[in-house]
Amino acid sequence: MKSDQMMIELRRLALLAGARIMEIYEADDFEIRSKSDESPVTEADEAADALIADGLRAAFPGKAVVTEEQSSTHDLSVVDFFIVDPLDGTKEFIQRRGDFTVNIAWVENGVPVAGVVYAPARGRLFRTLPQGGAVEESGLLDPDRMEAGKPISVRDSDNAALLVVASKSHRSPELEDYIARYEVADSKAAGSSLKFCLVATGEADLYPRLGPTMEWDTAAGDAVLRAAGGAVVRADDLSPLRYGKAGFRNPHFIAHAPGVKVSPSN
Repeated sequence: MKSDQMMIELRRLALLAGARIMEIYEADDFEIRSKSDESPVTEADEAADALIADGLRAAFPGKAVVTEEQSSTHDLSVVDFFIVDPLDGTKEFIQRRGDFTVNIAWVENGVPVAGVVYAPARGRLFRTLPQGGAVEESGLLDPDRMEAGKPISVRDSDNAALLVVASKSHRSPELEDYIARYEVADSKAAGSSLKFCLVATGEADLYPRLGPTMEWDTAAGDAVLRAAGGAVVRADDLSPLRYGKAGFRNPHFIAHAPGVKVSPSN
């Protein structure tokens, strides 16, 4: 179902959700509460979730929509679906660090084939193209006028001097030990799905994640990275990461440019 019209709508909803998120972000205070798993959720998460979910259902009637805040309502027998993280990087949002994103993807037969990642506080938007490839837009981002964007692609990696990006909030001895297997020229921390996009633009070569994530955390960034020439693989056997799994839980994974000599985590 990939089409220009689909991306026009995904981009529009991401920008509208980002604008609503920024209204709350820039307020003096906002509501924060804990979900059943003790993770934080804010009024911005819920407002963006409702905006995107309602918009997708209106624009694409009959298509399944999975969102972080409504995931329990999804019929697992459906293999093609939209998947949404309305505010990825809630901790970054709460701490006002700016590395949070809006993520919308379309999954077909377990593969994220279209996606948009919007970082409203950074003014960066990344999206796939229906005909293949990916672009970044920046500057004045009009929800009603889609610009051509700047084509992005992974870089030609030097395995003797890799650029690594990892989570700001989820570092562990296991992750540090894994990164130590590589010859690293520079390592940076970033929040949310921006890490996928940094690999997609050639600003990093390798993003390993040896911790828990959900499919809505990764699908849009995964789509952008694949479209830019990269890959996202399971950390255990290096097979491509798949979507539509029971419970929407991801295994540990590694996102990388194709020139990186990736090793399994086990």
